[in-house]
Amino acid sequence: MESDKLTKAIEAAKMYYLFDYNQNEIAKKLGVSRPTVSRLLQQAKSEGIVQIKIIDSTIDVKELSAQLEQTFKLKKAIVASIPHEDRNLVKEGLGEAAADYLDKIVKDEDIIGVTWGTTLYHVGMKLKNKRVKDVKVVQLKGGVSHSETNTYASEILHLFGNAYSTVPLYLPLPAIVDHVVVKQAMEADRHIKGILELGKKANIAIFTTGPIKTDSLLFQLGYFTEEDLKQLDPHAVGDICSRFFDENGCICNPSLNERTLGLDLEELKQKEHSILVAGGAHKVEGIYGAIKGGYVNTLVTDPFTAQQLLEKVTS
Repeated sequence: MESDKLTKAIEAAKMYYLFDYNQNEIAKKLGVSRPTVSRLLQQAKSEGIVQIKIIDSTIDVKELSAQLEQTFKLKKAIVASIPHEDRNLVKEGLGEAAADYLDKIVKDEDIIGVTWGTTLYHVGMKLKNKRVKDVKVVQLKGGVSHSETNTYASEILHLFGNAYSTVPLYLPLPAIVDHVVVKQAMEADRHIKGILELGKKANIAIFTTGPIKTDSLLFQLGYFTEEDLKQLDPHAVGDICSRFFDENGCICNPSLNERTLGLDLEELKQKEHSILVAGGAHKVEGIYGAIKGGYVNTLVTDPFTAQQLLEKVTS
């Protein structure tokens, strides 16, 4: 935004949101038209100058968090105050809540394993810089794409590394390869083996689960054959680290799983903090399956998803 326009947008925002001027009054003070004031206010929101937070007092997020912990035997459940089911708003709210939680738990010498995708990108964007020593950040699954679709892998690792003053370790591989022998050859490389081993040692793992839909990020990356898709469709409810599981958390397609590069889901059961960040009606089945599989001890979600998860148990 140009300097003059930015100044006016800030002035308009202050008058409108802090001092309760109406748009006609602001137009007179700034010497512009009323439609221009409306545009300036919109720009102030889109540029992040104005950030609106709505607290819905009808939803008790603390009570929902407690119910999730008790019902699913979770170490920690965080239900973010998100007033709407819009997917972008959900991801932003979950990103902020997960970043706040990480700020509380990350300590010296922690090893943080991260995956990729838009939800984790929102977490990375909301991270606060924290003074910690000897923290390591490592990528838990391959992220090189066969298509031009962005996985946000490098951006996420950069954001996490920047927050904790460390150089992140990338896993410069595709998530899924065509043949097991290709995977075995890649894993035999000394550098790759070291990164995979560090992922296993990570005491904090933060990840999301994706829906089984062709328009979701993982399905846009060109990894799957027609046969892979046929075998996934009937049973899979979600994936973590590109490993697909059913409603009980059991691996769906062992053949595909054997061609997947990155952390095994069983490793998540050993983590001090195994943090699933996910929300939205399209992810309820995946979240539920991940919890039943025992891959999650910490859940960050939204009120609507929390309620649906609890309803699955009582219905």
